[in-house]
Amino acid sequence: MNLAVIGTGYVGLVSGACFSEFGFNVTCIDKDAEKIAKIESGIMPIYEPGLEDLVSKNVAAGRLKFSTETGQAVRDADAVFIAVGTPTRRGDGHADLNYVYAAAEELADHLTGYCVVVTKSTVPVGTGREVERIVRKANPAADFDVVSNPEFLREGAAISDFMRPDRVVVGAETDRARDLLRRLYRPLYLLETPILMTGLETSELIKYASNAFLAVKISYINQMADLCERVGADVHDVARGMGLDKRIGNKFLHPGPGYGGSCFPKDTLALVRTAQDYDTDIGIVDEVVAYNTARKLSMAQRVEQAAGGSVDGKTIAVLGLAFKPETDDMRDSPSLDIIPALMAAGASIRAYDPKAMEEARHLLPAAVALQTSAQQCLEGADIAVIITEWNEFRALTPDQFLTSMAGTTLVDLRNIYDPSAVRGAGLNYLSIGRD
Repeated sequence: MNLAVIGTGYVGLVSGACFSEFGFNVTCIDKDAEKIAKIESGIMPIYEPGLEDLVSKNVAAGRLKFSTETGQAVRDADAVFIAVGTPTRRGDGHADLNYVYAAAEELADHLTGYCVVVTKSTVPVGTGREVERIVRKANPAADFDVVSNPEFLREGAAISDFMRPDRVVVGAETDRARDLLRRLYRPLYLLETPILMTGLETSELIKYASNAFLAVKISYINQMADLCERVGADVHDVARGMGLDKRIGNKFLHPGPGYGGSCFPKDTLALVRTAQDYDTDIGIVDEVVAYNTARKLSMAQRVEQAAGGSVDGKTIAVLGLAFKPETDDMRDSPSLDIIPALMAAGASIRAYDPKAMEEARHLLPAAVALQTSAQQCLEGADIAVIITEWNEFRALTPDQFLTSMAGTTLVDLRNIYDPSAVRGAGLNYLSIGRD
């Protein structure tokens, strides 16, 4: 089977590489010629564990190709995946679907024979119908179906999520389309992966509903952490006690500075806007969107409190810039709110992240002093702040902080250290939701 994937961003590149690993012939398409040239030379546009090896393996096997041209790849394809970005639209919070619709219009002219057009991008309810309308208008004679097949890939674990997912969701409305998608995902069916067949609108909504629920769960445990601090409870024990209830589960019950990344911020906002368009109240999600924004900003205030009420004139070492470990993605990372707020309060910032330094150069203020290691970042700092829980930081000892820093204050926004151990060593240690 021949597949075309339009877009070589996070979703498109990972999906294309994984489908080729299944044994299909895949062509990934992107208009950015420089990006395609780099991928072909083995330079990945994103950091994702295992991706470089997977791409090179399947390119060598002849199953995975890259191109800037849509025509031939679509003409040869049994299925075309639209995997372009759907960022938040400026001004109103809706998902920007311009790239999706442009891809649909472009591919329409090249459809020959039966083909399934699959929206892999995260899109609001109704997008599949509009994609169908666009293709039908551009090529009335085309023989095609539109299918929704949302991705559920976690950054840092995307390949394993694709190869061994919790479920595959397919929104299809003809037997031909359903049969083709079953063939595509047959390797997962043999692993007894649940494959849920639904209608278009249902499939589109499942993606948003899932991400919004996880965002609610994160915000809930963060609010519980605040309450724990007031009453003298330990949020980790609270989370453990909750998580042992199988109806709740222990995932996403880790307190921190708020969620970020490429999915939760834009997807929760897009879901709220969709509900407003259909005159439906989903106030829970609306409140979570507002709370998470305020949560990230409040983390800077915690650092100020730890410094005795002011960081003016202080040097702060920030460890971790990506929104989570095992990725270089800084989109909506808490660091992008915390660092400017601390600078506005008069602090000088030194920062380090194991993988996100190139992104940081584009996204952080020029006055931030970017460092090449955690140890270098700590040198001479009055305060250290942990924003991302990289394993590299977990391995730091209290002595390393005390020897390198000018001060003794450590603000751990991810709770990666044992409070008694670090305080016993002489550090002024503050974490989230525990004494």
